[in-house]
Amino acid sequence: MKMQFQLAETPEPMAAERGRLLFAAPVEFLKGVVAMSGLPPADRVEVCFAGRSNVGKSSLINALTNRKNLARASNTPGRTQEINFFTTQGGPYLVDLPGYGFAEAPVNVVKKWQELLKSYLSGRVNLRRAFVLIDSRHGVKKVDDEILTLLDRSAVTFQVVMTKVDKISKAEREKVIEQVKGALAAHPAAHPEIVVTSSEKGEGVDVLRAIIANLE
Repeated sequence: MKMQFQLAETPEPMAAERGRLLFAAPVEFLKGVVAMSGLPPADRVEVCFAGRSNVGKSSLINALTNRKNLARASNTPGRTQEINFFTTQGGPYLVDLPGYGFAEAPVNVVKKWQELLKSYLSGRVNLRRAFVLIDSRHGVKKVDDEILTLLDRSAVTFQVVMTKVDKISKAEREKVIEQVKGALAAHPAAHPEIVVTSSEKGEGVDVLRAIIANLE
């Protein structure tokens, strides 16, 4: 049976309130990890954020947590090479993965953090969901598809979060949503709901908060 993809709807009031409360409480940076041996104990639910360099990942994490500089956006895309862990009060770890697909970084550096990314995604037992960020101006590219395939093979449920929707027109938005839906049809680990966001305008942020807060 072919999976039917749709946009995530406004959460029910109780779910929305859980999301609001989770991210109204302090969210703290725990540690940056450069090797699997440095991962914190798998003692709670964990969600991660993955995306191409310059997809707006840091901006989205900052919008989610109501912090301006919790996740640092480098002026040079691809410079962040650590897996960064953040703690929530009574909720999951938030995990900011290294950006992928940035060709100008040194080859040996790219290889090292790609291996770390793959090891993490395939070996973290408490990882409940990966949020894969897709730039609304570009849709799913080949390098994104490679990560989605890795998540399929690792049996990690992933959910696409489209970023920067304020940068395109309504007609362009509808077109790219259809492109994303078509690309996801080939991936059995894909969650059926797509979240559409704008960190700058706040669109979809409450939806994503509710999804994270209600994962078990």
